[in-house]
Amino acid sequence: MTHQLLKRKTDELSLADINSTVEIPKNAGFWRLLFSFSGPGALVAVGYMDPGNWITSIQGGAQFQYQLLVIILISSLTAMLLQYMSAKLGIVTQMDLAQATRYHTGKKLSFILWIATELAIMATDIAEVIGSAVALELLFGFPLLLGVLITIFDVLVLLLLMKIGFRKVEALVVLLILVILAVFAYEVALSQPEWQRVFSGFLPSTRIAFNPEMLTLSLGIIGATVMPHNLYLHSAISQTRKIDRNDPKAIHQAIRFAKIDSNIQLTGAFIINSLILILGASLFFGHAQTLGRFVDLFNALKDKSIVGAIASPILSVLFAVALLASGQNSTITGTLTGQVVMEGFIHLQLPMWARRLLTRLVAVIPVVICVIIYGGRENAVENLLLYSQVFLSIALPISIIPLVLYTSDKKLMGEFVNPKWMSSLTWLIALLLTLLNLKLIWETFQ
Repeated sequence: MTHQLLKRKTDELSLADINSTVEIPKNAGFWRLLFSFSGPGALVAVGYMDPGNWITSIQGGAQFQYQLLVIILISSLTAMLLQYMSAKLGIVTQMDLAQATRYHTGKKLSFILWIATELAIMATDIAEVIGSAVALELLFGFPLLLGVLITIFDVLVLLLLMKIGFRKVEALVVLLILVILAVFAYEVALSQPEWQRVFSGFLPSTRIAFNPEMLTLSLGIIGATVMPHNLYLHSAISQTRKIDRNDPKAIHQAIRFAKIDSNIQLTGAFIINSLILILGASLFFGHAQTLGRFVDLFNALKDKSIVGAIASPILSVLFAVALLASGQNSTITGTLTGQVVMEGFIHLQLPMWARRLLTRLVAVIPVVICVIIYGGRENAVENLLLYSQVFLSIALPISIIPLVLYTSDKKLMGEFVNPKWMSSLTWLIALLLTLLNLKLIWETFQ
C-alpha cells in the first residue's frame, strides 16, 4: 500500500517510546474493544476545556447569558470532524501530521512551519502554566512565580507515568476530566439556571452576526476551542494501539473506534464548556466587567452581593481545584505535543527527558518574564494569556490545510480517503476559521 511505502521513508515512528504499545484483544466484543481503544480521545478533549477557554466562556455567559451556547456547539462539532481526520491520518499512514508535513514540504519550508507551530504550542502551554500557577496561588497561597516554576516539574510526573505505561497517562487524564465535570455540574446545579433559556441558547441566532460585541466574543470562544496542537497530538497518539497494519479490516476497526472514542470525549468537553458558560450566565450576568481574571472569579463565588445566597468559600475552593486539574491535564498533553512537533518537523534527537523538559521550558520562560517584569500588576498575566491566542490564530490554517490535503489524497490514504462531501465541508471550515481568526487578530491589536 502507498502509505506503507511512504512510512518506510520517514526516519522514525511518532512517539516511538509508546507507539504500538497498547494491546488490542482479538475476537473481542464491542464494549471490550471500545475500552481498549479509549484514551487518546480524552487527551485530545483536554485541549478543548483548558484554562484558556474558561475566561471566554464565563465572559460569554456573564455578558450575553445563554445566547452564545450555540457557538460552543458549532465549535464542538467542528472539533469532532477535524479530530476524526487527524486520527485517521495517523492510523492509516503511520505518520503524525508533523511528519507528513515534513515529508511533503521539504526541510526549508518545514522548518518555517515548525517555528509557527512551536509558537502555537508555546501559546497553548502559556494558558496551562498560568492556570496551574494561579490555582496554586488561590489554594495554597504560593507566590505566582513559585507556582510557575513548580509547573516545570510536571514533566517528571509525565516521565514516571510513561515508565509504567501509556494507559496510566490516559487514566489520569480521564480522572482529572471527571473532577472538572463534577465541580462544574455541582456549581451549576446550585446556581439554578433557567433551563428553558439554556436549551434555546443552542439554537442559531442572527443577533450574533450583527452585534459586534457578541461576534468578537464568539470569535474568542472559537479561537480558544479549536486549537491546532490537538491535530498533531491526535495523529500521533492514535498510533499507540497495536494493530495489524497489513490488514485493511484491522485499520477500518481502529479508525471506527478512534472516531467513537474521540466523539465521546469531545461530547464531554462540550458539556463542560457549556456548563462553564451556563455558570457565567446564571451567577455572573450583569457583572462581566469585574470578572477579567481567575482570581476575580474565585472571589466572586464567595461574594453574596454577586452570586447571592449560595456564595460560599467551598465553591471558590472547588473552582480552584477544577482550574488546577485543567492546568495539569493540559500540561501533560502540551508536553507530548511539543515532542511530536519537534521530532516530526526537524527530527531533533534528544533523550526523552531532555525533549520533554525543553518543551516545558519553552512555555514557562515567557510567563516567568511576565511575572518578574509586571509582578502582581492587575491583569498582566491574563493579558499574556489573551495575546497568546494570536499565535494560535496564525497556526490554525497551517495545521488544518495540510490535514485536509493529506486525508483527501487518494494516493496517500487509499481506500480510507475522505469522501468528497467531507473534504468540501472541511475546506469551508478552514476558510471560515482563517477569516474569523484574521479578524480576531486585527481586533486584538486594535
